[in-house]
Amino acid sequence: MTNPADAMAAAVPQPTPYPRSSRYYGVPTAVHVTADGRQVPHLARRLLPPPPTTAIAEHEVSEGDRPDLLAHRYFGDAEAWWRIADANPVLSPEELTGTPGRLLRIAMPNG
Repeated sequence: MTNPADAMAAAVPQPTPYPRSSRYYGVPTAVHVTADGRQVPHLARRLLPPPPTTAIAEHEVSEGDRPDLLAHRYFGDAEAWWRIADANPVLSPEELTGTPGRLLRIAMPNG
C-alpha cells in the first residue's frame, strides 16, 4: 500500500540541477538498469532545438578565438557557447574555432 503523502511528493516536479542558461536545463533524468540490476541515472538525450532559428550574426574564426569568448561577445554569457555549437554542425566545441577562416553561424531559436 502506498502512502498518499509519498505519492503526492513523487508527483511534484523536482528542481533541475542546471541553471536556465545551461543546455541541459529541463532535460529529464532517465535510469539505465544494468544486467546485474544496478540502476545508473543519466540525462536523457538532449535533442537540438528544432529549426527555424534566427541568425543574429556570422563570425569568421580568427587565431585565438575560443567558443566561450565568442559566446560572451555575442550573448553576453561565456557559458552560452553551446548555442553557437547548436547552430553549427560540430560534434565537439574545439571544432568551432579550430580552423581560422571558418564561418560560424551565430543564431538563436525563434521565440
